[in-house]
Amino acid sequence: MDSVKSVLGGPGSYPISAVIIAQDDEVRISKAIQSCRLFADEVVVIDGGSKDGTVQLAESLDCRVFVNPWPGYAKQREFGVERAVHDWVFLIDTDEVVSEELAQDILDRKPGLTDRAVAFSLYRIGDFLGRWLDKGEYLVRLYNRKEYGIRNSLVHEMPEVSEEKTVKLNGVLWHQGFRSINDHVARFNKYTDLEAQAAFASGKPFKISHLLLRPPARFLQKYFLHGLFKKGISGFAVSIFWVMYEFMVGFKHYELNSSGRLARHNALGQAEKEKKGERSYAVQ
Repeated sequence: MDSVKSVLGGPGSYPISAVIIAQDDEVRISKAIQSCRLFADEVVVIDGGSKDGTVQLAESLDCRVFVNPWPGYAKQREFGVERAVHDWVFLIDTDEVVSEELAQDILDRKPGLTDRAVAFSLYRIGDFLGRWLDKGEYLVRLYNRKEYGIRNSLVHEMPEVSEEKTVKLNGVLWHQGFRSINDHVARFNKYTDLEAQAAFASGKPFKISHLLLRPPARFLQKYFLHGLFKKGISGFAVSIFWVMYEFMVGFKHYELNSSGRLARHNALGQAEKEKKGERSYAVQ
Protein backbone atom coordinates (compact mmCIF):
# COMPACT_ATOMS: atom_id res chain seq x y z
CA MET A 1 0.00 0.00 0.00
CA ASP A 2 1.57 3.28 -1.11
CA SER A 3 1.87 6.28 1.16
CA VAL A 4 -0.83 8.87 0.56
CA LYS A 5 -1.52 12.44 1.61
CA SER A 6 -4.20 12.92 4.26
CA VAL A 7 -6.17 16.14 4.53
CA LEU A 8 -5.58 16.27 8.27
CA GLY A 9 -2.55 14.10 8.90
CA GLY A 10 -0.15 15.74 6.46
CA PRO A 11 2.23 14.14 3.96
CA GLY A 12 2.99 10.49 4.58
CA SER A 13 -0.15 9.82 6.62
CA TYR A 14 -2.85 7.31 5.80
CA PRO A 15 -6.37 8.73 5.53
CA ILE A 16 -9.17 7.37 7.71
CA SER A 17 -12.91 7.19 7.03
CA ALA A 18 -15.17 7.32 10.09
CA VAL A 19 -18.34 5.30 9.44
CA ILE A 20 -21.49 5.79 11.51
CA ILE A 21 -24.73 3.81 11.24
CA ALA A 22 -27.72 5.86 12.37
CA GLN A 23 -31.44 5.65 13.01
CA ASP A 24 -33.57 8.44 14.53
CA ASP A 25 -30.83 9.91 16.72
CA GLU A 26 -30.66 13.62 15.90
CA VAL A 27 -30.12 14.39 19.60
CA ARG A 28 -26.73 12.68 19.87
CA ILE A 29 -25.26 12.14 16.42
CA SER A 30 -23.57 15.55 16.24
CA LYS A 31 -21.34 14.76 19.24
CA ALA A 32 -20.28 11.49 17.64
CA ILE A 33 -19.45 13.23 14.36
CA GLN A 34 -17.57 16.12 15.95
CA SER A 35 -15.51 13.79 18.15
CA CYS A 36 -13.99 12.21 15.01
CA ARG A 37 -12.99 15.46 13.29
CA LEU A 38 -9.42 15.55 14.63
CA PHE A 39 -8.37 12.32 12.88
CA ALA A 40 -11.04 11.48 10.29
CA ASP A 41 -10.57 12.61 6.69
CA GLU A 42 -14.23 12.00 6.02
CA VAL A 43 -17.31 10.98 8.00
CA VAL A 44 -19.75 8.61 6.33
CA VAL A 45 -23.24 8.29 7.82
CA ILE A 46 -25.52 5.40 6.85
CA ASP A 47 -29.10 6.10 7.85
CA GLY A 48 -31.65 3.30 8.09
CA GLY A 49 -34.63 5.54 7.33
CA SER A 50 -34.85 8.08 10.16
CA LYS A 51 -38.09 10.00 10.58
CA ASP A 52 -36.46 12.80 12.59
CA GLY A 53 -33.75 15.25 11.50
CA THR A 54 -30.81 12.83 11.66
CA VAL A 55 -30.07 12.92 7.92
CA GLN A 56 -30.37 16.70 7.61
CA LEU A 57 -28.16 17.26 10.65
CA ALA A 58 -25.46 14.91 9.35
CA GLU A 59 -25.52 16.66 5.96
CA SER A 60 -25.20 20.06 7.64
CA LEU A 61 -22.04 18.79 9.36
CA ASP A 62 -20.46 17.98 5.97
CA CYS A 63 -20.84 14.22 6.24
CA ARG A 64 -21.35 11.95 3.26
CA VAL A 65 -24.82 10.57 3.93
CA PHE A 66 -26.44 7.48 2.42
CA VAL A 67 -29.94 6.21 3.21
CA ASN A 68 -30.27 2.42 3.22
CA PRO A 69 -33.41 0.68 4.57
CA TRP A 70 -32.38 -1.29 7.65
CA PRO A 71 -31.01 -4.74 6.59
CA GLY A 72 -29.59 -5.75 9.98
CA TYR A 73 -26.56 -4.63 11.97
CA ALA A 74 -23.79 -6.48 10.13
CA LYS A 75 -25.11 -5.72 6.65
CA GLN A 76 -25.67 -2.05 7.46
CA ARG A 77 -22.17 -1.76 8.89
CA GLU A 78 -20.70 -3.42 5.79
CA PHE A 79 -22.79 -1.17 3.54
CA GLY A 80 -21.16 1.83 5.20
CA VAL A 81 -17.65 0.43 4.99
CA GLU A 82 -18.09 -0.21 1.27
CA ARG A 83 -19.03 3.43 0.68
CA ALA A 84 -16.03 4.86 2.50
CA VAL A 85 -13.43 6.54 0.29
CA HIS A 86 -10.47 5.28 2.33
CA ASP A 87 -9.37 1.75 3.25
CA TRP A 88 -8.60 2.56 6.87
CA VAL A 89 -11.98 2.65 8.60
CA PHE A 90 -13.04 3.78 12.06
CA LEU A 91 -16.41 2.46 13.25
CA ILE A 92 -18.56 4.51 15.63
CA ASP A 93 -22.23 4.62 16.67
CA THR A 94 -24.40 7.69 17.16
CA ASP A 95 -24.41 7.28 20.95
CA GLU A 96 -20.61 7.14 21.23
CA VAL A 97 -18.08 9.95 21.69
CA VAL A 98 -14.33 9.72 21.09
CA SER A 99 -12.33 11.17 23.99
CA GLU A 100 -9.68 13.80 23.21
CA GLU A 101 -6.92 11.38 24.24
CA LEU A 102 -8.24 8.67 21.93
CA ALA A 103 -8.65 11.09 19.01
CA GLN A 104 -5.10 12.35 19.48
CA ASP A 105 -3.70 8.83 19.67
CA ILE A 106 -5.38 7.86 16.39
CA LEU A 107 -4.09 11.06 14.73
CA ASP A 108 -0.55 10.35 15.96
CA ARG A 109 -0.68 6.82 14.55
CA LYS A 110 -1.81 7.80 11.05
CA PRO A 111 1.71 8.08 9.57
CA GLY A 112 2.49 4.57 10.84
CA LEU A 113 -0.47 2.71 9.38
CA THR A 114 1.81 0.82 7.00
CA ASP A 115 0.74 -2.71 7.99
CA ARG A 116 -2.85 -3.23 6.99
CA ALA A 117 -2.93 -6.58 8.86
CA VAL A 118 -2.76 -4.70 12.17
CA ALA A 119 -6.08 -3.59 13.65
CA PHE A 120 -6.69 -1.35 16.65
CA SER A 121 -9.01 -1.81 19.61
CA LEU A 122 -10.25 0.83 22.01
CA TYR A 123 -11.67 0.84 25.51
CA ARG A 124 -15.40 1.61 25.64
CA ILE A 125 -17.12 2.67 28.85
CA GLY A 126 -20.89 2.97 29.17
CA ASP A 127 -23.25 4.96 31.36
CA PHE A 128 -26.36 4.05 33.32
CA LEU A 129 -28.77 6.22 35.32
CA GLY A 130 -26.42 9.19 35.10
CA ARG A 131 -23.20 7.43 36.17
CA TRP A 132 -20.23 6.19 34.16
CA LEU A 133 -19.40 2.53 34.79
CA ASP A 134 -15.71 1.90 35.44
CA LYS A 135 -15.60 -1.54 33.83
CA GLY A 136 -15.65 -1.35 30.05
CA GLU A 137 -14.63 -3.56 27.14
CA TYR A 138 -12.06 -3.52 24.35
CA LEU A 139 -13.56 -3.44 20.86
CA VAL A 140 -11.85 -3.43 17.46
CA ARG A 141 -12.93 -0.23 15.73
CA LEU A 142 -10.00 0.86 13.53
CA TYR A 143 -8.90 -1.52 10.77
CA ASN A 144 -8.14 -1.84 7.08
CA ARG A 145 -11.11 -3.05 5.02
CA LYS A 146 -8.80 -4.64 2.44
CA GLU A 147 -7.66 -7.07 5.13
CA TYR A 148 -10.76 -7.73 7.24
CA GLY A 149 -14.51 -7.88 6.81
CA ILE A 150 -17.41 -7.46 9.22
CA ARG A 151 -18.44 -10.58 11.12
CA ASN A 152 -21.72 -11.80 9.63
CA SER A 153 -23.75 -12.04 12.81
CA LEU A 154 -27.20 -10.90 13.89
CA VAL A 155 -25.76 -9.03 16.87
CA HIS A 156 -22.31 -7.93 18.12
CA GLU A 157 -21.13 -7.25 14.57
CA MET A 158 -17.49 -6.25 14.49
CA PRO A 159 -14.43 -6.70 12.23
CA GLU A 160 -13.29 -10.32 12.08
CA VAL A 161 -9.84 -9.82 13.62
CA SER A 162 -7.82 -12.18 15.81
CA GLU A 163 -6.54 -10.82 19.13
CA GLU A 164 -2.87 -11.30 18.23
CA LYS A 165 -3.32 -8.88 15.31
CA THR A 166 -4.79 -6.19 17.56
CA VAL A 167 -3.09 -3.16 19.14
CA LYS A 168 -4.78 -1.27 21.98
CA LEU A 169 -5.30 2.47 21.59
CA ASN A 170 -4.96 5.01 24.39
CA GLY A 171 -8.01 6.90 25.57
CA VAL A 172 -11.69 6.05 25.93
CA LEU A 173 -14.75 5.74 23.73
CA TRP A 174 -17.64 7.07 25.82
CA HIS A 175 -20.83 5.08 25.21
CA GLN A 176 -23.84 7.20 26.11
CA GLY A 177 -26.26 4.34 25.59
CA PHE A 178 -28.70 4.95 28.44
CA ARG A 179 -31.86 6.85 27.53
CA SER A 180 -34.46 5.53 29.96
CA ILE A 181 -35.42 2.29 31.74
CA ASN A 182 -38.22 1.78 29.23
CA ASP A 183 -35.84 2.19 26.29
CA HIS A 184 -33.29 -0.10 27.95
CA VAL A 185 -35.88 -2.86 28.36
CA ALA A 186 -37.00 -2.45 24.73
CA ARG A 187 -33.42 -2.73 23.45
CA PHE A 188 -32.68 -5.72 25.69
CA ASN A 189 -35.74 -7.40 24.21
CA LYS A 190 -34.44 -6.75 20.68
CA TYR A 191 -30.87 -7.84 21.42
CA THR A 192 -31.93 -11.03 23.22
CA ASP A 193 -34.12 -11.88 20.21
CA LEU A 194 -31.09 -11.59 17.95
CA GLU A 195 -28.76 -13.52 20.26
CA ALA A 196 -31.24 -16.37 20.70
CA GLN A 197 -31.81 -16.48 16.93
CA ALA A 198 -28.06 -16.61 16.33
CA ALA A 199 -27.67 -19.49 18.81
CA PHE A 200 -30.56 -21.37 17.21
CA ALA A 201 -29.30 -20.76 13.67
CA SER A 202 -25.85 -22.07 14.61
CA GLY A 203 -27.37 -25.33 15.84
CA LYS A 204 -26.45 -24.82 19.49
CA PRO A 205 -28.63 -27.04 21.71
CA PHE A 206 -30.59 -25.53 24.56
CA LYS A 207 -29.12 -26.53 27.92
CA ILE A 208 -31.07 -26.17 31.15
CA SER A 209 -27.74 -25.87 32.98
CA HIS A 210 -27.04 -22.62 31.12
CA LEU A 211 -30.43 -21.25 32.11
CA LEU A 212 -29.82 -22.11 35.76
CA LEU A 213 -26.16 -21.09 36.05
CA ARG A 214 -25.50 -18.22 33.65
CA PRO A 215 -27.85 -15.59 35.19
CA PRO A 216 -26.47 -15.80 38.77
CA ALA A 217 -22.93 -16.13 37.42
CA ARG A 218 -23.43 -12.96 35.38
CA PHE A 219 -24.66 -11.10 38.47
CA LEU A 220 -21.60 -12.16 40.48
CA GLN A 221 -19.33 -11.16 37.60
CA LYS A 222 -20.84 -7.70 37.10
CA TYR A 223 -21.62 -6.75 40.69
CA PHE A 224 -18.53 -8.06 42.45
CA LEU A 225 -15.78 -8.92 39.93
CA HIS A 226 -16.37 -5.80 37.83
CA GLY A 227 -16.91 -3.69 40.93
CA LEU A 228 -20.40 -2.40 40.16
CA PHE A 229 -21.23 -2.57 43.86
CA LYS A 230 -19.25 0.69 44.09
CA LYS A 231 -21.75 2.43 41.80
CA GLY A 232 -24.74 2.32 44.15
CA ILE A 233 -28.19 1.81 42.65
CA SER A 234 -26.83 2.27 39.12
CA GLY A 235 -24.40 -0.64 39.50
CA PHE A 236 -27.03 -2.85 41.13
CA ALA A 237 -29.51 -2.07 38.33
CA VAL A 238 -26.98 -2.91 35.62
CA SER A 239 -26.15 -6.23 37.31
CA ILE A 240 -29.86 -7.13 37.55
CA PHE A 241 -30.40 -6.21 33.91
CA TRP A 242 -27.62 -8.64 32.96
CA VAL A 243 -29.42 -11.36 34.92
CA MET A 244 -32.57 -10.56 32.94
CA TYR A 245 -30.57 -10.60 29.71
CA GLU A 246 -29.23 -14.11 30.33
CA PHE A 247 -32.68 -15.42 31.30
CA MET A 248 -34.29 -13.91 28.21
CA VAL A 249 -31.67 -15.32 25.84
CA GLY A 250 -32.02 -18.74 27.46
CA PHE A 251 -35.82 -18.86 27.38
CA LYS A 252 -36.00 -17.50 23.83
CA HIS A 253 -33.46 -20.09 22.71
CA TYR A 254 -35.64 -22.76 24.34
CA GLU A 255 -38.73 -21.35 22.61
CA LEU A 256 -37.04 -21.48 19.20
CA ASN A 257 -35.85 -25.03 19.78
CA SER A 258 -39.34 -26.07 20.90
CA SER A 259 -40.92 -24.43 17.85
CA GLY A 260 -38.43 -26.23 15.62
CA ARG A 261 -39.21 -29.59 17.20
CA LEU A 262 -42.95 -28.96 16.87
CA ALA A 263 -42.58 -28.02 13.21
CA ARG A 264 -40.55 -31.18 12.53
CA HIS A 265 -43.10 -33.27 14.43
CA ASN A 266 -45.99 -31.84 12.41
CA ALA A 267 -44.10 -32.32 9.14
CA LEU A 268 -43.35 -35.97 9.95
CA GLY A 269 -46.94 -36.54 10.98
CA GLN A 270 -48.22 -35.04 7.75
CA ALA A 271 -45.78 -37.13 5.69
CA GLU A 272 -46.93 -40.27 7.49
CA LYS A 273 -50.57 -39.47 6.79
CA GLU A 274 -49.85 -38.89 3.12
CA LYS A 275 -48.14 -42.27 2.93
CA LYS A 276 -51.33 -43.84 4.25
CA GLY A 277 -53.44 -41.95 1.71
CA GLU A 278 -54.94 -39.62 4.30
CA ARG A 279 -55.38 -35.91 3.87
CA SER A 280 -54.91 -33.38 6.62
CA TYR A 281 -57.64 -30.87 7.30
CA ALA A 282 -54.89 -28.32 7.77
CA VAL A 283 -54.10 -28.27 4.04
CA GLN A 284 -57.63 -28.41 2.69
